[in-house]
This record gives sequence, structure tokens and C-alpha cells, in this order.
Amino acid sequence: MSVVKMQSRMTEAPTISVDAPPPTTPHLVPKVDPAVAQNRRAKDNRDAFLRHVLPPVMGLVLFVALWAFVAQISPNLPGPAKTWHSAVELFSDPFYDHGPNDKGIGWNILGSLKRVGLGFGMAALVGIPLGFMIGRFAFLNRMTAPIVSLLRPVSPLAWLPIGLLVFKESQPAAIWVIFISSIWPMIINTAVGVSKVPQDYMNVARVLNLSEWKIFTRILFPAVLPYMMTGIRLSIGVAWLVIVAAEMLTGGVGLGFWVWDEWNNLNVAHIIVAIFVVGIVGLLLEQLLLLAAKRFEY
Repeated sequence: MSVVKMQSRMTEAPTISVDAPPPTTPHLVPKVDPAVAQNRRAKDNRDAFLRHVLPPVMGLVLFVALWAFVAQISPNLPGPAKTWHSAVELFSDPFYDHGPNDKGIGWNILGSLKRVGLGFGMAALVGIPLGFMIGRFAFLNRMTAPIVSLLRPVSPLAWLPIGLLVFKESQPAAIWVIFISSIWPMIINTAVGVSKVPQDYMNVARVLNLSEWKIFTRILFPAVLPYMMTGIRLSIGVAWLVIVAAEMLTGGVGLGFWVWDEWNNLNVAHIIVAIFVVGIVGLLLEQLLLLAAKRFEY
């Protein structure tokens, strides 16, 4: 065979493009039987019910059953049914006003919330900035450490005579007790958060010659925010816990005074209703702060 014929056959041979994409097989999506998917969803819902709904319901049923049993052997203790009827009667007209010592439970709840809001608000205005300064400056931290360690364990009601002596009135004294009791978690948690800020961040701020305000807004506040929210949650719990005891001693419109007044009237069912009201309001306050902590992003 001549070289020309071999060359012509070589030139007539088919060529393969290097850049051509490799052949692909179509992606097959497996079909799911609707009955199987429905059974799977039903199983997931059943598992979620067993994990999240059933345990608290069983706990509440057990608590009510134990309460009813104790009420059977203790005639002076109202049972769940009698307490429920008393609660319905109370909340059928919660805002009646028959004088300074006879107001509906709604007014008493609002009175306690007002005192808690004032005392807690002032504690936040003082405690959070003070916590930032204590965590930021080592000298101030060492200076305030013995004071905080000494005063933080003091019982809240031990501060009430001091408030009565200074303010000469019971209402400011109750607010003072809430303030001095709820300020410590905010100071401590905020200061701990500032101390946990990585030193590299502060070194960069020093190299960039940032002002103290920019260090606070750009570095400290975003890093300390989770610690600060934890301190706020703890403080609102302490404030709501203290207000009932403080109002029992100071009087006025509020849940604490209302509980004491119902005890003087030997109305135990109303006292139990007040206990549940205090617990529910405290739970709602904590859940609101948790919701704010989750949704607030810096």
C-alpha cells in the first residue's frame, strides 16, 4: 500500500474531540409511595409527642393527683376542684375596685409588675455599665471584688429596714429591695463576659488606636451580649421572687400584700391561686427574655 493511500485513510479516520463532555446518564429520582411518606410523618409526629408533650402532661397529672390526695387527708387544704372554682370567680372580674384594701387580682398583678419593673430597670441601668467597667479595668475589678463578694449573699429582706430608714416610705423601700437584690447577677455576668473577650481582639484595637467607645460598640458589646442576657434573665427571676416577700411586709396593692390579706381572712384557696399566678407570671417573664435573647442579633 502506498504512503498516499495510507495517509488518505488516516485523514479520513474519524476524530474524537477532547473537549466534548462525557456522556451522562439521566438522574433518576426514586419515587416515594405516598402511603409510606404518610406513615413516616405519622411516626415522626408520634415520636415528637412522646418526647415533648407526654412527659410534662404526665407530670402535671401526677402533681394534681398528689395534691388531691393530700387535700383528702387534710381538710383545711382546698383541693384542685375548689381552687379552680375560686380562680374562675377571681378572674371573672379581676379589675374591681372597692377601696384601697379591696382590689381585684388584676390590679394586684399590675402593682407587683410595676414595682418589679422600676427596681429591675434601675438595677439594669446601674449594673450593666458597672459590669462592663469592672470587666474592662483590672484595678476596678480588684477594688470591687470584696464588696460584691460581701454583699451578694445577703438575704433580700435584710435590706428592707435600710430602705425604710432611708426613704421613710414602704413603696420606695420595696423597690429598693428589688434593686439591690437583682443587681448582682447583671454585674457578675457582664463582668465575666468582658473578661472572656479574647486578648487578640484587644490587641488589634490597640494597634488600630480605637477609642474606648469604638472598643465598646465594635468588640465588647457583641462578645458580652450572651453573658449579659443570662444575667438579665437571672435578675428578673430574683426580682419577681423577692417582690412577694417584700410586699407582705410593706403592704399596698400587690400580690404579696394580697396573699397576706387572704391569709388573715383564712381564704386558703385564694392563696393557692396567687401561688400559681406568681409562678405563671414569672415563667412568662423568663420566656419573653429567652425569646428576646434568641431574636436579638447584633
